[in-house]
Amino acid sequence: MSTAEVVNGRLAAGSAGPSRLSRIQSFLARLDPIGLILPALILALWQLSSSRGWVNPVFLPEPRTVASAFWKMLTEQDLALDFLASVTIVGQAFIYGSLAAVVLGIAAGLSRRVERFLGPTFDTIRHIPGIAWLPLIVLWLGLGAPAKILVIAKSVFFPVFLNTLQGIRNVDKAHIELAQALTLTRWQLVRRIIIPSAIPNVMVSLRYAAGLAWALVVVAEGLSGLEGLGFLIFRAQGLLLTDQLLVCMVVIGGVGFLIDRSMYLLQRRVLRWKQGFEG
Repeated sequence: MSTAEVVNGRLAAGSAGPSRLSRIQSFLARLDPIGLILPALILALWQLSSSRGWVNPVFLPEPRTVASAFWKMLTEQDLALDFLASVTIVGQAFIYGSLAAVVLGIAAGLSRRVERFLGPTFDTIRHIPGIAWLPLIVLWLGLGAPAKILVIAKSVFFPVFLNTLQGIRNVDKAHIELAQALTLTRWQLVRRIIIPSAIPNVMVSLRYAAGLAWALVVVAEGLSGLEGLGFLIFRAQGLLLTDQLLVCMVVIGGVGFLIDRSMYLLQRRVLRWKQGFEG
């Protein structure tokens, strides 16, 4: 390797370093500590009420007791495996339900005939809660993961489907007229005008559906199954293990927060071209 190549390589590494450092600094600058105030107050009130005996420890154990239960469940029990089972079910249900919803939503949005064909059936099924389907689906598929995936995917499907359909129907008429004036083909109209205009609605619905899927896995696993966080919650309730119940609730809430933040960041990245009111 020549001297010039070595120098150029060092310069490139040096230029990459500050860029990476600046990205980290930018990320830390966006962290808003004001969001930590309310959780800190809740934790302080929890500790105070437990230590002073305002609430029976059976109903609300101290935070350190819950932390000890978390460590015990993680090291001596199967908390990690139950967590992995729940995440696997939610991931599959979200992918299947949202993918089918986007495809059929686009088809219905682009064709009135497709919408009229699907509308009566979908509007009827949509008003039957997913949990109401669970006993029947368990009879068909048993107590395994497929039954839970199908129930959650059904609940994920309709918000995404309706928002995709509405996003396509809300395309600005002026954009359609401009495309017609430019003599764009049907495919060009869909690819360059309709789909980009509908993406904001789709992204918002996907963010909502991801949180909904994670919340529903608790009910699905609690009512049918022998593993997962939902099963642990219902078991802890039956055995009056309040510390383990709170562990599962904290894990579910924390993971739900991470899912929502991840979808929000994905939404910001996909829609970086669309700037709106920041408040």
